[in-house]
Amino acid sequence: MLAMIAGCKKDGPTNNPITPGQSAYQVDLSTDKAAYYPGDRVMFTISKTIPGTVKVRYRRQSTTLREDALTGTSWEWVAPSDDYTGYLVDLYERVGDSDKVYGSIAVDVSSDWAKFPRYGFLSAFGQMSTAAIEDVVANLNRHHINGLQFQDWHFKHHQPLAGSAANPADNWKDIANRDNYRSTVNGYISAAHNRNMKAMFYNLAMGALNDAAADGVQEQWYMFKDRSHGVKDLHPLPKPPFKSDIYLTDPSNAVWQQYLAARNNDVYSVFDFDGFHIDQLGDRGAEYDYAGNSINLAAAYLPFVEAMKAASPGRQLVMNAVNQYGQQNSIAASPVDFLYTEVWSPNEGYKDLATIIQNNDLFAGGLKKTVLAAYMDYAVADNQGWFNTPGVLLTDAVIFAFGGAHLELGEHMLGKEYFPNNNLQMKDDLKQALVRYYDFMVAYQNLLRDGGTFTTAPVSCTNGKLLLNNWPPQSGSVSVVAKDLGNKQVLHLINFANAAHLNWRDTNGNQTMPLTIQNAAIQFTSAKPVTKIWVASPDTDHGVAHPVAFTQNGNTVNFNLPVLQYWDMVVIEN
Repeated sequence: MLAMIAGCKKDGPTNNPITPGQSAYQVDLSTDKAAYYPGDRVMFTISKTIPGTVKVRYRRQSTTLREDALTGTSWEWVAPSDDYTGYLVDLYERVGDSDKVYGSIAVDVSSDWAKFPRYGFLSAFGQMSTAAIEDVVANLNRHHINGLQFQDWHFKHHQPLAGSAANPADNWKDIANRDNYRSTVNGYISAAHNRNMKAMFYNLAMGALNDAAADGVQEQWYMFKDRSHGVKDLHPLPKPPFKSDIYLTDPSNAVWQQYLAARNNDVYSVFDFDGFHIDQLGDRGAEYDYAGNSINLAAAYLPFVEAMKAASPGRQLVMNAVNQYGQQNSIAASPVDFLYTEVWSPNEGYKDLATIIQNNDLFAGGLKKTVLAAYMDYAVADNQGWFNTPGVLLTDAVIFAFGGAHLELGEHMLGKEYFPNNNLQMKDDLKQALVRYYDFMVAYQNLLRDGGTFTTAPVSCTNGKLLLNNWPPQSGSVSVVAKDLGNKQVLHLINFANAAHLNWRDTNGNQTMPLTIQNAAIQFTSAKPVTKIWVASPDTDHGVAHPVAFTQNGNTVNFNLPVLQYWDMVVIEN
């Protein structure tokens, strides 16, 4: 959705604590692509030479597939043939009885990005050098972002391409009168494709500017607030800087669908976009067509998406369900590649994020994954400042644990629905933590996002180190999110023990950092014999999985949890 606030940028301070269990000597790893096809060559690079006898370890969950001696600062690995699989590659050496881990990086081997979508954005298309474009895309690549939403890249909502298909413009003004350049849009598309990222162009399903009649948009295509077509529905925008309000057409009108589909095909003839990211504006109340008939706007999105697919069958589609408006029985049933929800009040609690993801799984029969556009530190983003690291990480922990992804990363992190707003910057601790969190989401995607049933688990702490409760979260306790995958049980432990509040948006940026808990004695009930327990966390030891000792007497299983900061994942193998 559009908003009215743009922003400025300034440099941030350094705040780089070492997380529990993390080596003080760290090395940054990178790969050449965000995702790979089975059998692809994966190129790894490290930032500096590591002293000592270091090995490269390739793991699928807790299973080591192979190890090689580290020689030099770059090397190749042939991706395994299994499709839709996540791996963690770490650098370590054996020191005494333990592993010293220097760094890690995840690898996603997936032939279709929509299986595990990790969506980012772009929001500024002024004149840019190739190097500047590559810097932005390389950072997104390090977070394994496999699709990009190009927001406000276009000329007009009803005529996204500036110029014509035969003679496209070199530059144009966007809705906010910013200068956009064809060379920059093309440069971003090319850079994304080089990293195996998809490029999706943004536009509304039903937008027209005040000069739309001159471009062929008919009065009969609009939505009206009265039965006598006297008052068009519109989304008002301040002028300046915006060049027009946005007048809303009827997305179920077949002639409007044909008009916009033709304009989209003009776009595809000039730009190598992979598909159309479709936006809406949520529940608009009573709406009428030109003839005075009521419009069921939520239901209108199914035929709209179907028309876009029919007009451009080789292109991919994603549609925003604003606060779930139109999701059930309409968008979820349409030929979109995954589900996308922009989250607003009253869905402000951590529990609401989980509910939306679980509902989307239900609506799509588990076949389409969810991306949430959930804007952090919303009130703080009215002015220049900093994102609050604990709020962001707790929100991501909840979204990732329930199998979703978070639209938050582009040229900057999102704090507002108007994506060019970059008032808030990330401190160094958040920048480094997010790399680990996205590595974790990819490395363990088959546990996080690839089936399973959420359950409740009889779990307790027997030495008083923490208080546990089954989801949803409660103030003063660590929440347990349990998931049954047949031969594995997963317990996500998310630390709200000293949380300032349970509002995911952290509107005023005052969420508190969780106190680190060590050596908590955990007891749970398992009807099946347990063969192995291991723990992994994005907060500890670069996400590397570690086995833990346990005992089982009948159905009662006991083990010690070494450390918990924000989020631990305990995997029980049967």
